[in-house]
Amino acid sequence: MHSITAFGGPQGHFGMMMKTFVDKRRDVTSQELMDYTSFCQLLPGASSTQTLTLIGYKRGGVMLAVITLIIWILPACILMGAFSFLVASIGSANLHTSVFQFIQPMAIGFLIYAAVKAFKISVNNLITQIIMLLSMGITYFLFKAPWVFPLLIVLGGVATNFSDKRFPEREKVKPKQVRWTNIWLFVLVFALAGFLSETARKQNWEDRKAYNLFENFYRFGSLVFGGGDVLIPMMLDQYVARPTDRKFSDSSQNIIRIDKQELLTGAGIVRAIPGPVFSIASYTGGIALKNEGKERQLLGCIIGSVAIFLPSALLVLFFFPVWQYLKKFVVVNRALEGINAVVVGLMWAASLYLLKDISLMSFKLVSLLNIGVILGTFIALNYTKLPAPVIVIICLGLGWLF
Repeated sequence: MHSITAFGGPQGHFGMMMKTFVDKRRDVTSQELMDYTSFCQLLPGASSTQTLTLIGYKRGGVMLAVITLIIWILPACILMGAFSFLVASIGSANLHTSVFQFIQPMAIGFLIYAAVKAFKISVNNLITQIIMLLSMGITYFLFKAPWVFPLLIVLGGVATNFSDKRFPEREKVKPKQVRWTNIWLFVLVFALAGFLSETARKQNWEDRKAYNLFENFYRFGSLVFGGGDVLIPMMLDQYVARPTDRKFSDSSQNIIRIDKQELLTGAGIVRAIPGPVFSIASYTGGIALKNEGKERQLLGCIIGSVAIFLPSALLVLFFFPVWQYLKKFVVVNRALEGINAVVVGLMWAASLYLLKDISLMSFKLVSLLNIGVILGTFIALNYTKLPAPVIVIICLGLGWLF
């Protein structure tokens, strides 16, 4: 249910996770969800996907974590892959998404709800209040800078380590043996994908584009901090800007080229469907191989889906047990206080940043409806037991009516 109703990108997903997996199902506590979110912000990849994977891991180990990951990404990847065939056949100009016009205001309502809940949990003294406000201001003005999220989280963790009043020293923690399997697998796939991609390009293999696609998306999933807002510009650089650069223009380079309008259409569509924003890789993979035939286009969708989410899963399942061990150290507990405050600041900044893109002050009917959707979503989440999917359906109905 979450995978087919979680609209609004990672900003909206957290509020839905708080409502569904904390308030309703009680799979995790609110503090655990905050810790998972803070931890995932430290890693590259799809943060909301990693958070959900950890909820599955907590309830049933690695097997349930993998099943949770697959169930979460599958609907969005199927939808985005299908849109790649639709755009290729009828053209992006014929796509209409007016039914989704109130999804972004709804996502802001979810995010404000999550920020209020997280504020009550994590911001309870002067230093965390200062960290939250600074993080909110810096993030708002540098929202699309890929380095801002990890840098603020590190600085927040350092700031709360200057005081030992709230977390006094504990007894020494016994050393723990670390299992390196996942991280070695991550590095091996990264190296092998790069080698095969470059060899396929230089030797002009018949299936070279498939190898290139896997390497591209695995690299994106391994290096992207900041979610879809950073992933989309990276794809624009890889598939639109580079092929038009003179030094890459030689046809012998065999570079994958995608029309800018087609890629931007996918960036718009992915905001209007439920699930992870990283599912745009399914669409882009299909568009990249659309001229190779329907079977190759389907292969491109599958390659994009697997390669973009695989590094996120390997990294989170390797580092989380290490993180759980490190949390026993007092220095890490002090750092978590600052990290959680930074995350709350990021939520408020995301709310303000998203508000810029919708009409609120035009004194038209749509402005009143947008304000009503934001307030209505927050009130329904905070003061009623109305399920999140019902709120989504109501907002889709409003979009259809207006």
